[in-house]
Amino acid sequence: MTIILVIIASSFAEQSLAQPLNAAGLPDVEFGPRKMFLMLFLMLGPIKILVPFVSITAGWEGQLKSRLAGRAILFSAGALAIAGLLGRTMLENFEISLPVLAMTGGIILFLVALRTILQQSASQIEHPLGVGRPPDQRLALAPLAFPIIVPPYGIAAVIVFATLAGDRQAEGFTVAAIVLLILLLDWLAMTFADTILKWVGTSLQVLAVVLGVTQAALGLQIILHSVSLIEW
Repeated sequence: MTIILVIIASSFAEQSLAQPLNAAGLPDVEFGPRKMFLMLFLMLGPIKILVPFVSITAGWEGQLKSRLAGRAILFSAGALAIAGLLGRTMLENFEISLPVLAMTGGIILFLVALRTILQQSASQIEHPLGVGRPPDQRLALAPLAFPIIVPPYGIAAVIVFATLAGDRQAEGFTVAAIVLLILLLDWLAMTFADTILKWVGTSLQVLAVVLGVTQAALGLQIILHSVSLIEW
């Protein structure tokens, strides 16, 4: 089910948000909607959320699980919006060039993809919080929203994309729409987490590796293009 949602969401990002970001001075480095979706999906998407969410909510009633998932998504959306605005303001004040920003995004993408490839079982080890605990909605903030749904590298990527969009409203809306779409997929995944892991849990791990390899290559390509555009 999650794989189907990923395919639909990717197609939506490509068709409805057809115009790529056109950052001045970056003719060879394009962060189009489809690329941004794939990048952010690995960083903010549901694949890494399912196992921790099921562990945290073990033994909870369905209504409590749904409430926890909704609260966590609201916290995550608010944090990403604030981080994007503040981070973009800080980077613009320092007058960091667009090629350097693009290279930063490529480095983040490559490191996250490499981590995903090499440490597929990390989520099961790193996030045991909540197992055996009584229902507590405060878990929506920590550890669910931070750092499971919104890890530090996810915030960094959103800041880079928001800064590259600059004052162009269309590009800014594209970034916001993609982030909201991924958070919607996160909410759906948490809502049906038990069923998804039961039927397609192994397939999701394979999908994560495939996405990781693709994004590692894309990250390296962005880094190389950006280096060639930097004036030394």
